[in-house]
Amino acid sequence: MTTRKNKGKSILALSLVFGPALFLIFIATRSCEHKFKTLDDFGKAIDYKFTDARGKKWSSKDFKGDLVIITSIQETCPDSCAVKLWHLDKTIYQHIRKNKRKKMKQVKLISFATDGQGRPLKNLELIEQALTDQVEGYDPDLWFIASGDPESLYDFKNNGRSLLQKGKSYFGGHAFQELMLLLDKDNHLRMVLPGDKEGTIRRMKEHIALLQKQYDKEAAANK
Repeated sequence: MTTRKNKGKSILALSLVFGPALFLIFIATRSCEHKFKTLDDFGKAIDYKFTDARGKKWSSKDFKGDLVIITSIQETCPDSCAVKLWHLDKTIYQHIRKNKRKKMKQVKLISFATDGQGRPLKNLELIEQALTDQVEGYDPDLWFIASGDPESLYDFKNNGRSLLQKGKSYFGGHAFQELMLLLDKDNHLRMVLPGDKEGTIRRMKEHIALLQKQYDKEAAANK
């Protein structure tokens, strides 16, 4: 009974901090504490497509077998609008870059460019320049700046709640611009977390490691 009460209090506290509109985040987070062996599977994402800053076209099929972190990024303030660029860089991207030949070689970061109001942005030049200037060792083959339709990619629902919430409390009026998605090697959604806080970005890094451990255990079992 005590354990159940404690869990109830934790969920209530989280809901008071972030609000009910992003309830799917808490479903995912609660299910992914380290005492659990695997992350929940929230279903297959759409077969997304995008064009990168070099004009090369990509689709979800090109990332088959990779773990992919999806975010948004804005031209007007790429460093602090919806997702905290500095923390995303230092916590996740640099970890990918420094371990790209070993344990992070199958992890990619894709940031969909929006105009701040949730609409796709076609001209990626200024954003790419900002990342080149601000991010140590920026590699467009590890961190993709994407021109495409991000909103449809975020179209997930759970327990009657959607990631496509709208309102003045969200950046640009769209909740999805503040969220990070973790997609597994089969393009299934495994985690959703806000990207506007250092703590949740660090937790996303932990969930990436947890998913990698799951795959390692499955590979060892198959052998």
